[in-house]
Amino acid sequence: MDRREFVGKAAAGSALLASGGLGLGSCSRNQEKHITILHTNDVHSHIDPFPSDHSRNPNMGGVPRRAALVEQIRRENPNTLLLDAGDIFQGTPYFNFYGGELEFRLMSKMRYDMATIGNHDFDNGIDGLLAQMPYADFELISANYDFSNTVMHGLVKPYSTRVIDGIKIGVFGLGISLQGLVLQELYKETIYLNPVEIAQDMSRILREEEGCQLVIALSHLGHEYRNPDRPSDVLLASQTEGIDLIIGGHTHTFLERPVIRPNRRDQPVMINQVGCYGLYLGRIDFHFSSKKIKNAQGVSITV
Repeated sequence: MDRREFVGKAAAGSALLASGGLGLGSCSRNQEKHITILHTNDVHSHIDPFPSDHSRNPNMGGVPRRAALVEQIRRENPNTLLLDAGDIFQGTPYFNFYGGELEFRLMSKMRYDMATIGNHDFDNGIDGLLAQMPYADFELISANYDFSNTVMHGLVKPYSTRVIDGIKIGVFGLGISLQGLVLQELYKETIYLNPVEIAQDMSRILREEEGCQLVIALSHLGHEYRNPDRPSDVLLASQTEGIDLIIGGHTHTFLERPVIRPNRRDQPVMINQVGCYGLYLGRIDFHFSSKKIKNAQGVSITV
C-alpha cells in the first residue's frame, strides 16, 4: 500500500471522533503525546499472500507485507503497540505441519506485544498450545479463561501494562465460550468466566490500581449478534465503563474504521475489527494532553 492511499484512509478515519467521538480539544503541541495501536485478528495461519488469481482476495495479505507495513508505521511513530485478538492458528497447511510454531515465530519477529486466545488456538489441544509457548516472544493474555487446573497455568496473564512515552497503557484479554465450539477434550479443565463481569473488574484494576491512562480490551467475543444478550464487543461496551478501545475478533467482521458506542455512563468507546486472514491491519492513533485522551482516530489499512 502506498503512502497516498494510507493518508487518504487516515483522513477518512479522522472524521470518526471529530464529529463527536472521544472529543477534540485544543492543546499545546509541546504537551501532546501520540500513541499508535496496531492490531490484527483471525489470521488463521495465513502466512503467504493470496494468489493473484484468487476470486475474492487477489494478491492480498501475507506476513512479509504486514511486517513491512508495521515497520513503516513504527518509523513514523516509535510509540507503537502491536496486538492480536486471537485465532492465530488453523486454516492453512502451515498449521497442520508445524502446529503453530511458525505463526508464533513470525509474530515474535514482527515484535507483537500481546495476543489473546481464540477458540481455534485450542485446535491442537491445550497441550499443543503449550508446546508452542517457547516460540512466543509476546504475552498471551486472557482474563476470563481460568487455566488454574491446566498445563497453561501461570503462562497466561489476565492483563498486561506498558508505559510508552510516559503514558501507561493497560490491555486485558477476553475469550468466547468454548462450549459447543471446541471439544472439551481439547480445552480440558479450562474454565470460562463471564466476560462482562470480568471486563469491568479488569477495567477497575487497570484504572484504579495500575493507574492506566488508556485501557484496551483485546476481545475474541465477536462483534455483535442477533441475540442481544449474547456476549459481544457491542454488548461489552454498553455494559461496562472505563474501557477506551475494544479490539475484536471471532466474527471476521471488517470495519473500514472503528465504530463508536456509548458505555453505561454514556461515554464513548471505540470498537474495531479488521476481518480475517491478515488482509488488513488496524491502526488507532491516540493523542494525549496532560495524560488525558484529547482525540483519537482509526483506519483499516489494506495489506
